[in-house]
Order: sequence, then structure tokens, then C-alpha cells
Amino acid sequence: MTITMIEKEKRDHLLGNGANNLRQTKSWVPGGIRAWWKEASVYQIYPASFYDSDGDGLGDIPGIITKVDYLKNLGVDVVWLSPVYESPQKDMGYDISDYRQIHKPYGTIQDIEDLIEILHHRGIKLIMDLVVNHSSDQHAWFKESRSSKSNPFRDWYIWRPPKYDANGNRHPPNNWASIFGGSAWEYDAVTDEYYLHLFCAEQPDLNWENPKVVSAVHDILRFWLDKGVDGFRMDVINVVSKTPGLPDAPITVESSKYQPAMMHYANGPRLHEHLRGLRAILDQYDAFSVGEMPFVSDPEDILQAVGASRKELNMIFQFDIVEMDSSASNKFTIVPWSLQNLRDIVAKWQTCMATGDGWNALFLENHDQPRSVSRFASDRPEFRIHAAKMLATFLALQSGTLFIYQGQELGMANLPKDWGLEEFKDVETINYMNEVAEISKVKSPAFYDNALEGVRAKARDNSRSPFQWDTTTNAGFSTGNPWMRVNDDYLYCNAQSQIDNSESVLTFWRKLLRLRRQMLDVFVYGDFKFLSVEDENLSVYERSHPFAGRALVLCNFSQHPINWIIPDDVRFLCGHENLALCNYGTAASLESLDPDGKREIRFRPYESMIFFAK
Repeated sequence: MTITMIEKEKRDHLLGNGANNLRQTKSWVPGGIRAWWKEASVYQIYPASFYDSDGDGLGDIPGIITKVDYLKNLGVDVVWLSPVYESPQKDMGYDISDYRQIHKPYGTIQDIEDLIEILHHRGIKLIMDLVVNHSSDQHAWFKESRSSKSNPFRDWYIWRPPKYDANGNRHPPNNWASIFGGSAWEYDAVTDEYYLHLFCAEQPDLNWENPKVVSAVHDILRFWLDKGVDGFRMDVINVVSKTPGLPDAPITVESSKYQPAMMHYANGPRLHEHLRGLRAILDQYDAFSVGEMPFVSDPEDILQAVGASRKELNMIFQFDIVEMDSSASNKFTIVPWSLQNLRDIVAKWQTCMATGDGWNALFLENHDQPRSVSRFASDRPEFRIHAAKMLATFLALQSGTLFIYQGQELGMANLPKDWGLEEFKDVETINYMNEVAEISKVKSPAFYDNALEGVRAKARDNSRSPFQWDTTTNAGFSTGNPWMRVNDDYLYCNAQSQIDNSESVLTFWRKLLRLRRQMLDVFVYGDFKFLSVEDENLSVYERSHPFAGRALVLCNFSQHPINWIIPDDVRFLCGHENLALCNYGTAASLESLDPDGKREIRFRPYESMIFFAK
């Protein structure tokens, strides 16, 4: 991929601006030892959908380079780049065929090296996705492995002979279900055996019981760290160790012959050994790791992986929030949730990390989740801007490392509900709806319609539509035909219209990140506690530091006005002179109730306020 003269001039301009290194002090503070990754705000880029520089309809690395000023002006400290490695793209790059090469439509190794250099000169670090539970079936390792049972790479993957019933019918080695539907085993006629794939059939699981696999993964880490990468998001890292013997899973879904088997592959017996091996390498480079750890929510289990003394992961993405509106057996089932559910989850993780010497990763959306404003608030035109700002307030001022997904800073919403299924690209959604179509033949058309409603609310495609840069064709994402249709709302939700708008979601995020950075001791390292609130739609939490000050973060999660009587012990905080930020253009409404001096705050729909005093 070549770069134009205009892009080269832009690159040279960026390199000339000098670097502002993130702080890396290690002095003691009430919340633990300071670290750059604790104080960072991380911006996730989904490369296929961020910016297309060459008109082929697919985002690319040179496109990211041209938008570094946008990232700097937003105020983020780290960019997390979803997979850009060489890949057949059966699962949008999470099926890697070469860990040391770049997918050609995205660019080249030189492009990545340039991106790292430019980001570093702008004071921004880069982390990459590490996807090593599985590879692509097109990886040279797997091609060798499947060629014969005697091949030296055979044991790099998990192979097992078939089982046969009394009638001589062939069956998979066990009853495990794939996370993407169907059996977790794929029959390979070349050697008359099955290989394990927890995800797509094109994503065979690597065998971490083989020391050569572990060594190869370590070499991949060093390869990218030597190029200047500052850390990794580790994809489904807690499933690399499986229960020895790979026994059948208990039957929990009687309607299926394949059963969820998380108990046999999540947090397996050698997981912590493997995590310590990865951490030993990262520490040599002052790099950090955030692990994706599905299927586990017990604080004790997670502290085993993120407790500072354990020397394993720095933090993990916990799934409690993004699973609270789903059933245990089906993510696409829509389950009602309450603000109390959300508060309980946040309190659980804020408390356990503070007492267990761990660290939180804060997020509400990413490439695997729908848009948060549609999911947890409202994307109706009359509420959307304030709702997006309110969710930003709620998330960004908790204790932990903040993760923002591209477009979240604009208030980007889910795909339109009138789009047909043909607009959806994700393999998980397609596999699921194919299964639903078969079941619907036995059940009813209503079964299919209900499933489609769940897909429209929860599908990963909701967050993967192209970034909305401006009001030109394809939202300014590409001059070609985009790989995925641009959301119809781009004419009024786009970066260009928000950059210079003082009341926009983007401007609010900039203010919020600036506030978080200015008051690190309070909002990053300070104590956290929820205030007891009777109203089921109001969230109030306090952040405090014995020397730096005290803050109150208030969020109305409803589309209705709410009155809140201010408790006596925080009355001194809730004055106009202490209002640090409000998501409406005008100041908060503070009114006197009676001669005793009690006061109330009158919240407007989805209003949020931040009060601060030293």
C-alpha cells in the first residue's frame, strides 16, 4: 500500500510536534502504586471501519495515521488496534494466518512501524490484539498439523479420533458446543480425526500443553514489543488451558446435542502458569496487558489473574455488565435490567479491586458489543445527545483504566431496526440466524421474529459499521463502496458537526477526559462508594482522596425529570460554585425545599452532574 504526498506531509507534520510521554512514576498513592496504564484513557480502533485512505472500501493503517490529530485532540493516551495481522477474515481478523505480517488491504509492516512512531511522538501509546487461543486454519502451523499424524506440528493443535455409536455412525470426541454454534469439533478427512475449535471451524485451537506452542507465542510478543508496541489486549486468554482428558460437559441444554462446556476450558488448570510466562516478557518492556476473560465472574477467580502480587495480567475485561441483559444460555435473548443491577455490578468490582490490589478495565461497548447509548439509555433523537453524555460521565470517573470504542465519543447508535438481515456481516449472527431458521420450521415464524429482534439489539455488527466522519458520501469513511453499509443517521451524527460544537457529545468527552487527567488522585486513585439513593433511576457515587479532594458523580438514567433531596453529609459539595461539569448547556437546577435549609436537585432527562471540592 502506497502513501500519497499529502499523507506524507501530514505524517511529517505529526512527527514534528514532539512527544509528551505519559507519566511513569511509581510513588505510593492511596490507590496503590502509580502506573501509566492505570491513568490512561484507551481508544479502541476497529481497523476495517475507521478510515479508508485508498478507496477500496476497507479501513486501513495509513487511514489511521491521517487521523492521529483527531485522537490527540480527543485526549486519549493509548490506541488499542484490533487485529491487523494477515488473515482470511473469516472472523474479521481474529483468525490469524501469520502473526508477523499485516493483512494486505490494511497495509504493511512499515505502516505499523510508522503508526507506532507517530503515535509515540504525539504522546500516545499503542497496544495490539494478541489472539493466541486459536489461529486460522490457513496458518502454516495448521497446514502442517493436518497433513499427517506424524507431522512435527501435529501436536500444535488439539486432535482426537472420532467416537462411533452402536450403528457405526461417526461422532465428535465429546459433546462440547462451539461458542459460535454447532459442535466445537470439525472432522478432517485427511487424517480421519477431529480438531477442536471453540469458535469458528476456521479457527482451530492451539495446544498450549505443547511447550513449543508456548515458546512460539512468547516469540510473537517479543517480535511486536521490539517494534515499540506498548502492550496487548489478550483475546479470550482464559480459555487457553483445557481440562485434561477433555471430558463431556453436563447436559444443560436438553434441546441440543452439543453442550456449553465453559467449565472445561475457562480458567483451566495451567492458566496462571501461562499468564505468568507472558507477564515476565511484558515486564521487560514496561508493557501492559488487559485480558478478555469470559465465562468467569467470581472476584476471587479474577483476582488470581489480576492481583498485583500475582504478576499475571494488569487487568481484565469483566462481562457482568454486558451480560446483565442476556439469558445465561443465549446472548441474543433480551432480559430486562435495572439500575440496581448495574450499581451492584460496579460496586462489586470497584470494591474487590480496591481490597484485592487489582485493577479495573472500564468499558460499556467494544467491537463485540452493541452501542451503549442504544443499549443502556436511549438513542431517540430527543434524548440521544444527553444520554450519551450521561453514560460517559457514569463510566469515565470510576476507578480503573478507561476504554472508549471508536464512535462512542460521538454517541453512535445501533443499526436501524428496519435493516434486513442481509446487511449483517458477522459470522456469529449469521450462524445463529441459520440455526434459528431451522428451528423455526418446527416451532413458528414468531420464534424467528423474536430471535431477529434480539439480533438487532445485540449483534456485534451494531458497533462495526463505518465511522461517521462527515456528511459526504459514505460519511467520509471511504470514496469507494464500504465493506459494510454506513448507518443511516450519519447526516446528523458525525465528527465534523461535533468538533466545534460546544454542546456535542465529542466536546463533552474531551472535557471529561481533561477533568479525569487533571484530578488523577481523585478519579483514578481515590476511594469509591455509591450513595444510597431511593430513586431507581438515579445513580450517585462519590470519589475522594484525603489530600486532593472529594467529588460527587450524579446520573439520571431515565427520560423523565427526577427530584433528589441532597443528603446532609454532601450538601456542601452540591453548590453551583462546585459544579465541575454538567451534560446540559445550563447549570444544574438547585432549589431550597424548606426553612431548615434542605436542598434538592432537579434532574432533567438523562442529566449528569459532577461536583468537586478540595
